Amino acid sequence: MSSLLHITNGDSFTDRLKSLNLKGDIITWREMLCEGKTLTNVGSESFWKARFEFLNKNYKVSKSWFIEKTLKEYRSLCNHKQQDEIVLWFEYDLFCQVNMIAVLSWLKTNRKYAQISLVCSGKQDDTDKMYALNDLSNDQLQELYNNKIDLTQDDIEYADYVWQLYCSDNPIRLENLSDFGDFQFDYLGNAVRTHLHRFPSIKNGLNEMENTILRLAIEKKPTSKGAFVSEILQNQGLLGFADTQYDRALGRLKPLFSSFNPVRLTKKGKEILENKTSYYSCIQDNDVYLGGALKYNFLYNTEANRILKL
Repeated sequence: MSSLLHITNGDSFTDRLKSLNLKGDIITWREMLCEGKTLTNVGSESFWKARFEFLNKNYKVSKSWFIEKTLKEYRSLCNHKQQDEIVLWFEYDLFCQVNMIAVLSWLKTNRKYAQISLVCSGKQDDTDKMYALNDLSNDQLQELYNNKIDLTQDDIEYADYVWQLYCSDNPIRLENLSDFGDFQFDYLGNAVRTHLHRFPSIKNGLNEMENTILRLAIEKKPTSKGAFVSEILQNQGLLGFADTQYDRALGRLKPLFSSFNPVRLTKKGKEILENKTSYYSCIQDNDVYLGGALKYNFLYNTEANRILKL
């Protein structure tokens, strides 16, 4: 085994990283901890049980797939005990940043003496475009790697602290964090703010993402569901979600659409978008978690930019 270990954000980038011919072994972190219930003790039996239950119920992930893809790779990570240098490859968006702090929480407990560094893509030039790792050329990736950030013990402790708050049953504690600038995570503060906007708005019971979906239906007038999902993916801001996550979101919002081919909102859908009525009582579900918090136990006050507990 090499003394260097790379942990990546997903399979497509793992394949890309292999082509760079960097020394070291590669482990892929196959999870989407930005959705569904999370527990603080990453890698424990109760943690994986909660994750499987969520993925099985909401994404029809079978037990055999979960064992083969997620748990086998996690066990491989557990078996890589000798590496004294670990490099994390993640991106700027919420999807990646939540996975990143979970991995750092695990490393804090299980790899106390390793030197941990971070390669994180996002703002790469003077434009407003945010770049995924796979958007970058091999030369750009090599340059990012050469300039990787060596994380201090304080950085790792902070990532673990944010993870503990993410898994707590009260997102107001996350909202009160203001010291992101003191640590070497350029995109974590924005990711946390994006997460807080996933709680339902006080105005109409839909969160920012759900309101964006309705707005795009009106503004872009997509001619098919496929075109609609493409439009949503291009306008999703810092979420970093995939089409499967938006298919599920559209399932929840289906009563507000009269058609998906072409895409049209119902009268009620338009009224909700205009904040004339609330969809909260219709969409409320007492089994939907964002981290450790029940989504519908809180409301987001868009004017005060504060979370309210119901």
